[in-house]
Amino acid sequence: IVLSNRAFAYVKVENYGLAIMDATNAIKADPTYAKGYYRRGTAEFALNKYKAARKDFKKVCQLKPKDRDARTRLAACDKAVKEAAFAAAIESEETIPLSESYDPNQLSVDAGYDGPHPAGGAVPLPDAELDMEEDLFQPGHLPIDFVMASVERFKNQKLIHKRYVARLLISAKRHFEAMSSLVQVSLPESGPNDDTKPRVTVCGDTHGQYYDVLNIFDMNGYPSQKNPYLFNGDFVDRGSFSVEVILTYLLFRMADPSCITLLRGNHETKNMNKIYGFEGEVKAKYDDKIFDLFLEVFQYLPLAATVGEKVFVTHGGLPVKPGVTLDDIRNIKRGCEPPESGLMSDLLWSDPQPFPGKAPSKRGVGYSFGPDITEAFLTENNLSLLVRSHEVKDEGYLVEHGGKTITVFSAPNYCDSMGNKGAFIHFDESLEPKFTQYEASPHPDVKPMAYAAGMGGLFV
Repeated sequence: IVLSNRAFAYVKVENYGLAIMDATNAIKADPTYAKGYYRRGTAEFALNKYKAARKDFKKVCQLKPKDRDARTRLAACDKAVKEAAFAAAIESEETIPLSESYDPNQLSVDAGYDGPHPAGGAVPLPDAELDMEEDLFQPGHLPIDFVMASVERFKNQKLIHKRYVARLLISAKRHFEAMSSLVQVSLPESGPNDDTKPRVTVCGDTHGQYYDVLNIFDMNGYPSQKNPYLFNGDFVDRGSFSVEVILTYLLFRMADPSCITLLRGNHETKNMNKIYGFEGEVKAKYDDKIFDLFLEVFQYLPLAATVGEKVFVTHGGLPVKPGVTLDDIRNIKRGCEPPESGLMSDLLWSDPQPFPGKAPSKRGVGYSFGPDITEAFLTENNLSLLVRSHEVKDEGYLVEHGGKTITVFSAPNYCDSMGNKGAFIHFDESLEPKFTQYEASPHPDVKPMAYAAGMGGLFV
């Protein structure tokens, strides 16, 4: 029972590897203990191991034939196995992405829409001028007035029109596709005001906590050429305002690409979105086509960045393979879901550990890497510091590995339950980190995971 309960706790904090180990040991101790199979199947499902999860839930159904939850979760596994097989069967080099065939011009803006329009004014552009509207969503063309009006609308729990979202996502996908997997972030020439040095602000996970994102902007200023931000992945899932968070980031990016850098996190992935709420949220607020366009954007987000050529930023952690260079990372092929292993997996999923060497990750994907691995990677690539996110920290950040590794987490009181602070980091010309901490902000009465339906709500 203790092992099974601990496995359940590990699932809640996404330590799927440890959950599988504990559940397996519980099953070894008692092969008839149904909850052991429950826990292991749940963790396997989260890791895309649908066939293994199906086997475990079949066993639960055999042990407890009247258990409705077990049958529901077995059905979810069956569906996932069939969907994966179908996707593999139709996948080919000739498969046309939705972004290449979807036509936003076919979406009419009805008279009842009272939100902002990219061209300004109270009404949308006429059909004869839709090419002009499309051009407004090209990088650097989007009017900042439209961006700020959209931010205010999101704050009031309203959405912008689906046509504008579709244009934004299609343009953003093409924009990110043209970039390498490693991007360089330089300090601006001047600071956000006369009293502030030029700086870059680095934020960690924000996980759909829109009102905490607005609090960051209230404290630190909105993104601009003189006030650039880097958001280090996990924009979505868990929090129930994920649509508003990622749309805000993308709107700023397309208004001025120099004002905000976005890196992919392990939650900018199809399977995590299915389990932890983003898929359900997008389909509730828009539809399945818009969700598919979001997935295309996520697949082309860069995986890492350097700040001032000395600070390496990535969501999860470092590759454990010796001798990996920045060029190796720069040339990682994107446009896909993360594989189970390799450079992309390491960057998105890995975590630091206090002792030397590497170890299998507690999450079941990626590795844990020690201070010696951090030191070797930084030395190999003439870097001074690793900044990563991926883990909630009580104070919003944690410095490890002799000062060479920093974890920053920007979602305070994570999931309305953890009680942690949020934090962000300033880097000025010294490239010495300067931390700002903050508490959670009030938000409308919509609970975290409100749109999550993965495995019959088992992950809620």
